[in-house]
Amino acid sequence: MRALDWPGLMRAGLGRLGLTPAEFWRLTPAELVLMLGDPQAVAPLDRARLAELARAWPDEGARTDGG
Repeated sequence: MRALDWPGLMRAGLGRLGLTPAEFWRLTPAELVLMLGDPQAVAPLDRARLAELARAWPDEGARTDGG
């Protein structure tokens, strides 16, 4: 198991996120990761990516005239 970088996490929470010390220490590690944004997480699906996937994997028998 890796050790947590508490000084780095505190700088991010108190500085970047603007949390008070009490707010910071009430968070679970999962909540803190969610608030900071996990750099390894997959980006949310946007319209452009959805359109790209729809072109690559069209529904069988799907209409292409928009109706």
